[in-house]
Amino acid sequence: MTTLETLSTAAGRALLRDLHQELRFDKQMGSLPTLVLLWRICTRESDLFRTVNRDVTVLHPLGLLSGTSLWMQEIVNRFYYAPINAFVYMGAAFLLVAVGLNRVRVIDTPGLLVAAIVTEALLLLLLFLVMFFTPPAESDEMHGNGEGGSTSQELIRELGEIGRDYAAMAVQLETISVTLHEVVERQDTMTQQLRESVQAAVGAVAPNPELMASMKMNTKALAEFTESVSALSERLQAVERQEVERLVRQELERILSRNIVDRNGPASAS
Repeated sequence: MTTLETLSTAAGRALLRDLHQELRFDKQMGSLPTLVLLWRICTRESDLFRTVNRDVTVLHPLGLLSGTSLWMQEIVNRFYYAPINAFVYMGAAFLLVAVGLNRVRVIDTPGLLVAAIVTEALLLLLLFLVMFFTPPAESDEMHGNGEGGSTSQELIRELGEIGRDYAAMAVQLETISVTLHEVVERQDTMTQQLRESVQAAVGAVAPNPELMASMKMNTKALAEFTESVSALSERLQAVERQEVERLVRQELERILSRNIVDRNGPASAS
């Protein structure tokens, strides 16, 4: 029988990593049951032969807080950092798609944009918690992946900046669009009031051919003005779409060129 003071020692940490490998690959246990079992071992189990096939006794269980911290360091951070990072990328992509669709009026649903922002914020918070509980002693494998982790963090920051800029731009363009709609609505109201006034004047006085011709000309001019405003609104929307596409191309070219330079830099150095 092996006796450990606590699982936070070097031997205890190595035991946790071995247990994870055994449960996931030897016993083919799922990720969620493995995480739950290892969390229970880290927090309150003292005799490991009750849960796993190891004749090990822990004299002092770590408890809820310290055990959870050890579990985050040795299990979640070491073995599940890449999947969580992938989910963060997926959330950033979802945010960009939601902003783009809302911007080009394909889906005019503010709830979709809010859901994308909340999802990305929660994923970034989860990534922060995982990175916060970094193991105190990095293994050789973790050192080997350090450069890739820094590159991923840089990409995440870039995507966050792009999403923030697009969100601000979408808010400004939304304000412009609302203003244009208000102008059109006011113009329609004025046109309707003018028509009512003309009809009231026609009903109050005897028909006058010159007055009727003048009124028709005014009505036609107002209709042409309304059409001009509508055409201007459509042109503004087309210009906004072209501007968004140009900004997206510029940002993607800048990110791709930076990634190519970052990747070619270490390769040329080696």
